[in-house]
Amino acid sequence: MSENKLASSDFDAGEIVFDEHYVDSGTDGIKLYLRNKRRRDHKAFLAEKTIVMVHGATFSSGSLYDVPLNGMSFIDFLANQGFDVFAVDVRGYGMSTRPPEMQAEPDLNPPLVGTDTGVTDFATAVDFVLRLRGLKAVNVFAMSWGGTVAGAYAARNGDKIVKLALLAPQWLSDVPIPIDQGGVLGSYRLVAVHAALARWLSTAPEYAQERLVPEGWFDLWAKLTLSEETSQADREQGKLRATNGPIQDIRTYWRAGNPYYRPSEIRAPVLLLHGEWDIDVPLDLARTYFKQLTGASYRRWVEIGEATHLALMETNRMQAYSEVGRFFNESFQPE
Repeated sequence: MSENKLASSDFDAGEIVFDEHYVDSGTDGIKLYLRNKRRRDHKAFLAEKTIVMVHGATFSSGSLYDVPLNGMSFIDFLANQGFDVFAVDVRGYGMSTRPPEMQAEPDLNPPLVGTDTGVTDFATAVDFVLRLRGLKAVNVFAMSWGGTVAGAYAARNGDKIVKLALLAPQWLSDVPIPIDQGGVLGSYRLVAVHAALARWLSTAPEYAQERLVPEGWFDLWAKLTLSEETSQADREQGKLRATNGPIQDIRTYWRAGNPYYRPSEIRAPVLLLHGEWDIDVPLDLARTYFKQLTGASYRRWVEIGEATHLALMETNRMQAYSEVGRFFNESFQPE
């Protein structure tokens, strides 16, 4: 079935309610931004129908999950499926407050916003949603570095997790990890947003590069991604400030054979999604991670063919969308 048919099926943007929340982080002057979407007729707030998301090491939740490609984002899709969806920006990302060190030159401070901070901010977001909706647990979705944040949170807070879905989470690697370009790390790095397309396409075989990202999608994504950059000068130059704490943690944990958390301690059902052409989290790494999920009440692996690390924004995105929705929606219980 074509992307157009899938994207337009049973979806009406006018039926989606969009709320925004700014939540105290526990650090003076730092507020966390949560976007929330649900159907206008969504009235019963249930744990199994609530999802909290967190992003990766470079781009915000809005950038990864809420760009309306072909008129519909990942969050839109899940909201239309009957879920109450929240997505948090960790401090320093998206619409959340930037730490003051991000206003200085990057070489004046050490790497900012490591995984410890990410887990703390995510925990704050989950607790906010639990209070807001009067719940005791939620579903969780995350990708890449966010998979570490969410995975560690799930391992330590099993009573607050219904199900956990992860796209290409980090794990131990004995080869260099592409996002770490080496050298001394400052507090943040400048990401050339428009240059991302060439790198993105290069991870797919040459025969598929032209169809990987449909026309107009990248330009829309880049525009919305850069609109969140608070430095006008950087924004005008097409650059985004991204914190280096997650990069430092690649060196401290994932390249050092020192796991940040134990996936075996996750008790909730787990869905692992992976793209065939993902070079940031290669197949062997994903397979090794999946084997670690020995404590999950059940676990499932879905491989998305002809997809990269950014599978949620590509031609085959609806496969990933549908698998996540199906996983969270099912009432399956292991015998």
